[in-house]
Amino acid sequence: MTRKKTGKAAIAGAIGSAAIAAAMLYVSNRKKNRPQQPGPIPPSGENPETD
Repeated sequence: MTRKKTGKAAIAGAIGSAAIAAAMLYVSNRKKNRPQQPGPIPPSGENPETD
């Protein structure tokens, strides 16, 4: 009876590890495709014109 449990546990472990690997790949691809935001504009040294 322990052989059946071991087989089921091995299958469940393989499915679980495959799901974790797929989730990690999905997250890393989303990070690569995220548009980059420009940084802050550095001050030019001139006085700002105000009304």
